[in-house]
Amino acid sequence: MSENQAQILIDGKAFSFVNSGPEKETRKLLQFALDQGVDIPYFCYHEGMSIPTNCRMCLVEIGNPVIDRATGQPVLDENGQPSISFVHKPLTSCNLDLSPGMVVKTEATSPKIKKAQAGVLEFMLVNHPLDCPICDQAGECPLQINTYKYGPEGSRFEVEKVHKPKRIELGANVVLDAERCINCTRCTRFTEEISKTDQLTIISRGDKNHPAVAPGKTFDDPYSMNVIDLCPVGALTSSSFRFKARVWEMNYTPSLCTECSRGCSVDVWIKDNQVLRQTPKENRKINDWWMCDEGRLAIEKFNVLRTSGIKLKGDIPVPFEDGLQRAAQMLLQVKDRNKVLFVASPFASLESNYALKQFAKEFNGSTPVYTQHIEESFKDNFLRQADRSPNQQSCELLGFTPISTENLSKELGQYELVYFLENDRLLQSLDQNLGSTQVIAHATQQHSALEYCTLVLPAATHIEAAGTFINFQGIAQITRQAKEIRQMSPEMWMSMSKSRSDKAAVLMDNWKHAENILDCLPGYLLISKIAGKMGIEGIADSHKVVLGQLKELYPDVLSHISVSRFVPMEAFKMNPMEFSIK
Repeated sequence: MSENQAQILIDGKAFSFVNSGPEKETRKLLQFALDQGVDIPYFCYHEGMSIPTNCRMCLVEIGNPVIDRATGQPVLDENGQPSISFVHKPLTSCNLDLSPGMVVKTEATSPKIKKAQAGVLEFMLVNHPLDCPICDQAGECPLQINTYKYGPEGSRFEVEKVHKPKRIELGANVVLDAERCINCTRCTRFTEEISKTDQLTIISRGDKNHPAVAPGKTFDDPYSMNVIDLCPVGALTSSSFRFKARVWEMNYTPSLCTECSRGCSVDVWIKDNQVLRQTPKENRKINDWWMCDEGRLAIEKFNVLRTSGIKLKGDIPVPFEDGLQRAAQMLLQVKDRNKVLFVASPFASLESNYALKQFAKEFNGSTPVYTQHIEESFKDNFLRQADRSPNQQSCELLGFTPISTENLSKELGQYELVYFLENDRLLQSLDQNLGSTQVIAHATQQHSALEYCTLVLPAATHIEAAGTFINFQGIAQITRQAKEIRQMSPEMWMSMSKSRSDKAAVLMDNWKHAENILDCLPGYLLISKIAGKMGIEGIADSHKVVLGQLKELYPDVLSHISVSRFVPMEAFKMNPMEFSIK
């Protein structure tokens, strides 16, 4: 052990930490223990906020070596081991600094702590309603799980419980059931320390305490829904998600938010092949533990008015292979190939944009253009960025030419055919201007602009296809396929998350509506198939292959991306149904 290292004992097991120098350990005992895999229960503590020591659940016994004042050396017992003096009362581990030689006993080795934690839980449950069967938090509730693990067998209190306000709409997105609140203050600390709106506080006294907004005010914090994740009970729930599904009925897959160039890491929760919610996933480099409400609620675009199957102008469906052949014929029929314009997309994956670049080079040697989508009013001083597209950095990495929507609209008439990669915002802004030329468009949503497109190709979103996105910081993240599509390849099946209890997205799944399975394909695969029908070779039809090519071309950006596993090597902590309130 180096001179800067020191040791502590937790339940008889030694752990080392840095005790001096510029890298001196600053974690508190609770966080240190959690990081080492030691299970200490807690409610009010959160690594990203201040430490109030409210809940008293993280109690431990603490002992320190007895030091001889004359010599400054540890006093040894009859066995030649340092003599340990234990503090008389249990202490909260969340606010304790690490000290050399510290001896820690958790409930696993201390009957005193086991009894104390059972007492804390019994006290919390005195007035807590017994409504787990109807509570949205059931199945992912720290209070529920800790009660099973550490709580008493029953309650000694048979009197009527204290009643508090129920079903209170604090704001448009958050509903309060005050009877369930255990006064951990996580929600109020979030508005004070993280979003800095100070919109929540604890009101009343004693057993009447609960969070509230000021009289006449509403909880309209743009990050308000983070308090739902923070709540260790079911006191704060989502207005849009209430009673829609139990946590064990959904499959969850690591992904990212595409509402701006921040690219917050998220979990996407699926039931019946529909996205029911998005929740933030811890990523210290990008979004810590948070995300904005707009990103959470932007899920309708994955479920409603989706393009499915290839359509000709007039919304005329054609068989998929016939539609791809039609696209190939339209391109080949243009005599002057310089009259074909390829428009890339900052909303599409790096893989799809790269396939378009290869296709354009082989077809007419051109470089695709792309449009930026800047919205200054959306930006704040926290997470939200003015760039509303998730992948502009990919377009820049590939050397595409930026063009304004206005200039693109003026130039459309110069071309016989324009090929759009998935960018529904751009198509809608061009709208009727598309009618002056032939248009092949990858689209994910149905909208009025598609009426002016000659051929509409149904593109998979990042929820239905693996893909790489590079945020404004230059950090590359990769999404995993979370939803089934009709044309599933073996590679797609193997890459899908297996967090459902049935472990496979096949016949045993709980899908009730076959229409929720869309007939679409990733952009790079649509391009590869069209190119193949035109005799153009070399455009990969496998995500693993195209990602491998990109890693060779851009190792500095993509070195941390794993080709074989489709997830960042450093990244996602998959804990199916495992207790975590981070």
